[in-house]
Amino acid sequence: MKPPFRTISVVGLGYVGLPTAAVFASRGLNVVGVDVNERTVDLINQGKVHIVEPDLDILVRGAVAAGRLRASTRTVAADAFIVAVPTPFTDGHKPDLSYLKDATAALAPVLKRGDLVVIESTSPVGTSEQVCSWLAEQRHDLSFPHSAGEDADVQVAHSPERVLPGRVLLELVSNDRVVGGVSRRCAERAAELYGLVISGKCLTTTARTAELVKLAENAFRDVNIAFANELSLVCERFGIDVWEAIALANHHPRVDILKPGPGVGGHCIAVDPWFIIDAAPDATPLMRTARAVNDSKPGQVVELVRKAALQRKAAGIACLGLAYKADIDDLRESPAVEIVRELAHGPGLGNGTRVLAVEPHIQTLPETLRNLPRLRLVSLDEALTQAQVIVLLADHRAFKAIDRARLKDKTVIDTRGAWR
Repeated sequence: MKPPFRTISVVGLGYVGLPTAAVFASRGLNVVGVDVNERTVDLINQGKVHIVEPDLDILVRGAVAAGRLRASTRTVAADAFIVAVPTPFTDGHKPDLSYLKDATAALAPVLKRGDLVVIESTSPVGTSEQVCSWLAEQRHDLSFPHSAGEDADVQVAHSPERVLPGRVLLELVSNDRVVGGVSRRCAERAAELYGLVISGKCLTTTARTAELVKLAENAFRDVNIAFANELSLVCERFGIDVWEAIALANHHPRVDILKPGPGVGGHCIAVDPWFIIDAAPDATPLMRTARAVNDSKPGQVVELVRKAALQRKAAGIACLGLAYKADIDDLRESPAVEIVRELAHGPGLGNGTRVLAVEPHIQTLPETLRNLPRLRLVSLDEALTQAQVIVLLADHRAFKAIDRARLKDKTVIDTRGAWR
């Protein structure tokens, strides 16, 4: 008989890890969340949250009050470990697995026979096997599936998250789950774990396939967004409304063009394609080109704004939104942040032109935007009052609800098509 999952440890309490911990705890399991940030740990133990996600605060507060969820800066013994730490890339677009390696080193000492380790962090193909090797280097007394196969003492699997910010709690439960094991037994054991909380299907496969599937999903979206962004440049050149053109083209029964925007941001679409490109550079010219198109879009928006500001001799430019998508506080890889930073650095603008950033989901500017003399974080009302050029970078509900009369006599650059 397989041992039950009495205690779950979720390593990394960010945008995916904390909701995952809360969902497992809400199902009656004992969950210990682990994070290196002491402030994050303290807030969670008070029943509070450090990220914006609908209903997450309610779920965390209830789980903590019931004694089912607690947070710690130290990894403790558990029956299953879900690792959800960042996997960014370096300056050369090389995958950075240092956070994952550190998390592995921290959990290795508390492993015991029968434990399950699931990597949810988006990873290059072969990472799950690399995790097995890292663990084996520290625990010679235990066997791992990269060498022991079905007879391993500890099971290791990869199950990438596939959730949309703003709908994380719903999609963690309802979405189908891809579960890839380093061995067949690993996949089956991980499917048992997720079967405790999800209503969607658990689709088992190999770890390498699961790793590639997540990367492929986001590379596919990146390529399609690149087409929309490139089309927006063509429409601008010919004086065509790109939103109307796309709407009309999408009446074709087999055409579904996505919406263009100021670029691509977030922890997935802007990052994951590079993991495939890095591993197979000679086989991925399309993905590389899509990345180049999407990465160039913020610069094109900056030039458009600078031109408008000079024409208006604008004293103020209002940049509405810093998050990478609507109604969240996530600024990771956000093209809006890049656009605001380039504008605030100042070349191409009048000496007295100020950049007024509006982001209702944050209290202070991120580090990359601090100490820029012409930039201030202001309220929406102040920005609309003082700016002559209005740039919509994130289609937050608060921005969509703006009285259009307040945009009269302003130069409006709507990168999201929200005010058409």
